Amino acid sequence: MKTKYKPIGKNLFIKNRQKFVQRMEPKSIAIFNSNDIYPISADSTLPFQQHRDIFYLSGIDQEESILVICPYAYLEEHREMLFIRETNEHIAIWEGEKYTKEQATEVSGIKNVYWLQDFDKILDIVIPQMDNIYININEHYRAEKVVETREDRFIKKLQNKYRAHNYLRSNPILQHLRSIKEPEELEIIQKACDITEKGFRRILNFVKPGVWEYEIEAELLHEFIRNRSNGWAYTPIIASGKNSNVLHYILNNKECKDGDVILLDVGAEYANYSSDMSRTIPVNGKFTDRQKEVYNSVMNVKNESTKLLITGNNWYSYHEEVGKIMTEELLKLGLLTKENIKNQDPKWPAYKKYFMHGNSHHMGLDTHDYGILTESFVPNMVFTVEPGIYIPEEGFGIRIEDNVVIQSNGEPYNLMRNIPIEADEIEDLMNSAPS
Repeated sequence: MKTKYKPIGKNLFIKNRQKFVQRMEPKSIAIFNSNDIYPISADSTLPFQQHRDIFYLSGIDQEESILVICPYAYLEEHREMLFIRETNEHIAIWEGEKYTKEQATEVSGIKNVYWLQDFDKILDIVIPQMDNIYININEHYRAEKVVETREDRFIKKLQNKYRAHNYLRSNPILQHLRSIKEPEELEIIQKACDITEKGFRRILNFVKPGVWEYEIEAELLHEFIRNRSNGWAYTPIIASGKNSNVLHYILNNKECKDGDVILLDVGAEYANYSSDMSRTIPVNGKFTDRQKEVYNSVMNVKNESTKLLITGNNWYSYHEEVGKIMTEELLKLGLLTKENIKNQDPKWPAYKKYFMHGNSHHMGLDTHDYGILTESFVPNMVFTVEPGIYIPEEGFGIRIEDNVVIQSNGEPYNLMRNIPIEADEIEDLMNSAPS
C-alpha cells in the first residue's frame, strides 16, 4: 500500500475517463501530468501532493506520472496509456515503494502502462495521427498563477515541437465533470467529514482559558492523522478573540482568553478529497448573551440559505438571496439600520460590512473545487454553507460552516449532520466530563 488511505476501487477512475472521452473532439489526444515536488531550500522539499486532475482520471498518487487519453489512436494499446517512473533498488532503499506496472493497472484500470522513458517515443507515433491536443491549464476562478508548474513546462515543450496542431482546453471539461460527484466520491468526502467530526469532538473538552491556539491545532491534527488522513485539507484557522474577525488568520499563535470565542475553520482531507468545517466556540465553555445572539443569527442564515441549494438555482441568484437573509438578521442585531440599507451601494450592499465573503463554494478534490459558476445546480454537486458575522468593534466574529450535497428533490443532504453545531449543544459538551 502506497498511501495512508484505503484503496479506492478502480471503477471510479474508469468512469471518470469515460465521461471525459465523451466530451472530446474527434481525432484528439489529451495529456495530464503529475505535480512537481516543490523545493523549499537546500535539499528540502514540500511533501508531494498529486495534481487533482490526473488523480481524478487515474487514481495514481505518485510523482512523475503522465496520463494519455487518445481514443482515436490506430492501435488499441495507444488509446489509454499511463507512464510511470521506473523504480530500482536504489530508489526502493532511499524513497520506498513505487508503483509496479501491475499495481498501476490495479489502481487505475489502465491496461497499457509504460515506463516514463518511453513517453517521447510513443508520443511521436500517436500525435501525428491526431488533429487536436488537449492541454491542461488551471482555469479555476481563484487560481493565482505565480509558480510555473510541471504541466506549464510540458505545454511549452509540446507546443514548440508540435506547432501545427490545434490546441484545446481540458479544464472546461473537468470543471463540469468534477463538480458533479460520483457515489464513490461522496463516500470519500463523507469519510473526510467524519474524521473532522472526531477532531472537533476531541477539542471540546480540551479548550479552556489559557490554552494556546496552536495547542488546539495540534490536537486536531493528531486526531486527523490517527484516522488515516494525511492531515489538513487546507491551512487551518484557529482564531480566538479579535483574531476571529480576520477571515484568513493562520498564525494560530495566541493564548485563548476567558470570555472570548474561538473561530475554527478546519477540515481533514481523506484520499485527496476535502472537508471544510467552521465552528465557533466559547473559550470558557459559555457564550455571553451577545455572543449567543449573534451565533443564533448566523445559524438562522445558515439554515435558511441551505434551503436555497436546490436543483435549478445558480451561484449568482443564490448569493443575492443569501444577502437578503443576512440583511434581515443584521437589522435584528442592531448592526444595520433601514437608513443604511436605503443608502447602500448596490455593488457593495450594506450587509457586506459584517459579512464580506461568499456563502458557498464547490467542494471535492480541492477545498475550493472545480465548478462552473454560470451552470445551474444539479444533483451530487457538493457545496459549503458558511455564513459569518464579524464585529471588530465588539471583539469577536462568528462563522458556522457545513458541507452539503445537492439532491434531486428537496433540501440538500448535510455531510456534517453529526458534528455539534447548536450553541446549547456546544456548551453542554464543553462542560461535560471527558468521554
